Amino acid sequence: MIELSPLHSEIKRVIKASGPMPVWRYMELCLMHPEHGYYISRDPLGREGDFTTAPEVSQMFGELLGLWAASVWKASGSPQQFRLIELGPGRGTMMSDALRALRVLPPLYQTISVHMVEINPVLREKQKATLTGLRNITWHESFDDVPEGPSVIFANEYFDVLPIHQMLKRETGWHERVVELDAEENFAYGTAAEPTPGFELLLPPLVRAAPLGAIFEWRPNNEIMAIAKRIREQRGAAVIIDYGHVRSDVGDTFQAIARHSFADPLKTPGLADITAHVDFEALARAADAVGARVHGPITQSEFLRRLGIETRALTLMQKASPDISRDIASGLKRLIEGGRGGMGSLFKVLGLSDASIPVLAGISDEHTGGKPGGA
Repeated sequence: MIELSPLHSEIKRVIKASGPMPVWRYMELCLMHPEHGYYISRDPLGREGDFTTAPEVSQMFGELLGLWAASVWKASGSPQQFRLIELGPGRGTMMSDALRALRVLPPLYQTISVHMVEINPVLREKQKATLTGLRNITWHESFDDVPEGPSVIFANEYFDVLPIHQMLKRETGWHERVVELDAEENFAYGTAAEPTPGFELLLPPLVRAAPLGAIFEWRPNNEIMAIAKRIREQRGAAVIIDYGHVRSDVGDTFQAIARHSFADPLKTPGLADITAHVDFEALARAADAVGARVHGPITQSEFLRRLGIETRALTLMQKASPDISRDIASGLKRLIEGGRGGMGSLFKVLGLSDASIPVLAGISDEHTGGKPGGA
């Protein structure tokens, strides 16, 4: 018996009253509905939740990102005020590990103010518990509320939950994919009756040449452009880590995850995490358009290896018990290897910086650096 949520009935009522809704609106309601949204009222992380993120796999992930932030601070001229901003910070684990690593650099640690952008009150309380006793930490409902100044921005598994548009290619053009009701009044996929005018003109050549029946997913650029604009104008860098593809292409990646297993996204709205892969080429193109310097994308495996995760693992294992050493080795394997259960190749890393930073540690080609925005 499938558990039905209050949101299931509400979405059905809206469709009956107003007609089929676009996939992006369905996804937005499932995740962000003010009362029944998945990310509004629960802690989805860990063994007892629905999924596990890299910071929960190993402390090494956050530690290396902390040291990465230190390299950005130095490249920015060691400013007297420096902000660490995290978008969608989970339980606060990554920021806690990053700050612990930064304690070895008192000149930086003493200048840092930490800004956590979180809308989920349950996770916000978890973050406060994780970061208890640490100084100068502020929570915000929106990225726009974070004070200005040189910054490092962390966005780990943030973009994959931003609502996507799905477009289906038919003989008449590209039609918006929708969620409608079938004969038994179950949710089902359909398409808008009329194509979206001029949509094909905006597409990369590879997508434009896709066969009939292909699905193309896209997200609005407002989030990435806001990050890129801040970096360009106020100095610093951002690192975006998520699962996705390095080249814009067709494919249906709309999915739900519940209890660490894939589920049908139309079956349990509000009760499962709904995501879609991130188009890193689209992110890079949008950031470049507003003048940020773009670095990467590269795989998470390559990024962490360049930052020295294997050496860090060996150092930790030398001081640990056999059981803990096995946990460290297991965490390392999951973070850097591909294949089933591995995050190393599926996850990609994109860096953004202001024009004064030609190279970002672990991401840029050491010889060419990043591509300047607008170049």
